[in-house]
Amino acid sequence: MNKESQTVEYKQTWRNDCLKVVSAFANSDGGVLIIGLDDGGKPARLKNVKRLLEDIPNTIRNKLGIIPSVELDKKDIIKVTVAPCSVPISYNGKYYLRSGSTVQELQGKELADFLFKKTGSTWDDVLEERAGFEEIDNDSIEKFKKYSVDRIPSISKESNIKTLLRKLNLLSGDNLKKATLLLFGNDPQKFYRQAVVRIGKFLSDTEIQTTDIVKGNLFTQLDKILEILKTKYLISNISYEGIHRRDILEYPYEALREAIINALIHRDYSGNSQIQIRVYSDKLIIMNEGKLPPEVPVEKLKTNHLSMPRNTLLAETFYYAGFIEAWGRGTLKIMEKCVEQGLPEPDFMEENAVMTVVFYKDQWNEENLKKIGLNDRQIKAVIYVKETGKITNTEYRILCKLKKRQTTDDLKDLKNKNIFIRIGSTGKGTYYILKER
Repeated sequence: MNKESQTVEYKQTWRNDCLKVVSAFANSDGGVLIIGLDDGGKPARLKNVKRLLEDIPNTIRNKLGIIPSVELDKKDIIKVTVAPCSVPISYNGKYYLRSGSTVQELQGKELADFLFKKTGSTWDDVLEERAGFEEIDNDSIEKFKKYSVDRIPSISKESNIKTLLRKLNLLSGDNLKKATLLLFGNDPQKFYRQAVVRIGKFLSDTEIQTTDIVKGNLFTQLDKILEILKTKYLISNISYEGIHRRDILEYPYEALREAIINALIHRDYSGNSQIQIRVYSDKLIIMNEGKLPPEVPVEKLKTNHLSMPRNTLLAETFYYAGFIEAWGRGTLKIMEKCVEQGLPEPDFMEENAVMTVVFYKDQWNEENLKKIGLNDRQIKAVIYVKETGKITNTEYRILCKLKKRQTTDDLKDLKNKNIFIRIGSTGKGTYYILKER
């Protein structure tokens, strides 16, 4: 006999407690409950087999509402085969999942996520019975009507707020949904204290220089975040095109805006954490709670991929406002804008159900240099040139303790990779500088 596993469980005899196992299989990937074996897979001399073959399917149907396959496998051994179920299956009002060879009861946030997934619903589609129409901010509605004129022209002429919200699927009867308050509420934090964004300037991972907390509905938050970053946290470089002055933010404005929108509409609002924007001297990090869907692993974000929003109503409304596309190109746009401005591609990471985007200010930072295949010696040389402005063949040889041939090969490789520019052709006057972005 095989050992117990994600899809196999042994029981010496049938008891109602076995219903936990059956419901866990139904809520997971299905499985087989074998009755008449001990935990080691040895026969346990099951009694009343004929009666059990009738009682077990009836009990499962009456208690759980599903009909598994129940059959005699061998003498005194009954096999109960449970298929995965498309709807959530509870036992005595509780929900269970299979994890390895164990049965786990779902509680709290895990239970909420499970029920949303099984029912095809989303957190933002749930009714908010505590709120009435006095919670709606009319100014935000009017701004949205202007934003959406290209994609839903009829909205701009709609004077009745209820009718407008119904068109956006943000009402059920006369009841507001959670999405309605997040999008158009005058104080969503009264209901969802976690729905804020915290911006901080970090001197190191442990030393914070200044902090701002951004509240309001999601459209208001987007405007406030970008304004605070532009005026308080980031530097703009000035350039001129003829007589016209251009202020170029140190990180591409469109890329930042796209990443912030992604965090606002895709975060997991059923959790208790806040969106964080951490500004360092050499990078900017945006973090939000929320796993990516299994169909879109993090490595897919740098390629063409499907759009699978966690909060469908939030995403749809931002789409109607013209703030996002519906093609899953947001992350590609972020990358393109960074490269256009001469910056490294940002990193997208997911760890412990937290989604993180890291923007790098310096094209020649150590992480990026490793990505493009430089060895430790070459990275050391690039850092040296960033500090001193240039490096000679002799300085490189001394810095890295190399022979002349190795030095020549390393410097040639740095030049071929468009990282160094050689000044001078041959002789003592030759040196290398970093190529400008």
